[in-house]
Amino acid sequence: MTIPLLEARGLVRSYGATPALRGVSLAVAEGEIVAVTGPSGCGKSTLLHCLAGILRPDAGEVTYRGRRIDTLSEADRSRLRRSELGVLFQFGQLVAELPAVENVALPLLLAGVSRRRARTAGLSWLERLGVADVADALPGEMSGGQRQRVALARALVTEPRLLFADEPTGALDTIAGEQVLSHLVRLAGEQGTTVVLVTHDPRVAGYAHREIALRDGQLDPTGLGLAVVGAPAAWAGPAAAAVETAAVAETDAAR
Repeated sequence: MTIPLLEARGLVRSYGATPALRGVSLAVAEGEIVAVTGPSGCGKSTLLHCLAGILRPDAGEVTYRGRRIDTLSEADRSRLRRSELGVLFQFGQLVAELPAVENVALPLLLAGVSRRRARTAGLSWLERLGVADVADALPGEMSGGQRQRVALARALVTEPRLLFADEPTGALDTIAGEQVLSHLVRLAGEQGTTVVLVTHDPRVAGYAHREIALRDGQLDPTGLGLAVVGAPAAWAGPAAAAVETAAVAETDAAR
């Protein structure tokens, strides 16, 4: 049997006396795009942050490529995110003082890549995402859609094996959101990147191969199947029917 790229078993997480996750288990196969859906406050973002190693669960375990990551130190989890995982936050979390190209190049610079090579890669990714014209613009000088595409470029510049997207279109209008999602799906397919995204929007979930529904911190039995399945061999787009993050981002950038 193929080992899932990512697996969670019995995840429990609370904030004080308030439970956010109540024994969540799931598995994600390599190459899948999986949408975690549910109403606001159901535990979606907490689940994603536990899967990405941003938060440590109170109980349960998370394995990536067959290795437990929930037991790693904060520094080791940060290094793992920089080397093999990408994270796209709802509001981008771009560094306000850096122009777009330097924001995109930042993960490579932190990995020891030369400034010249990192900048070249940053420009290439901005071009692929259709925002090369804002390469020298600061985040405050861009539209919301431009900022999120720059953030997507930064999340993909290291060519991560697994990308987490937390409400990637939540702060965008419909047109800008669809542009970001189309780019995300296309580039993930080109690179073979596995994607786990959380959303409350069924239109966004329609871009995924599979949906996992949460309600009140538990898997919703009315949601779609949870078995590990291979991603479709060919996929053309969405189905026809169809606060700790900022601190962690700064920590990852500083290390």
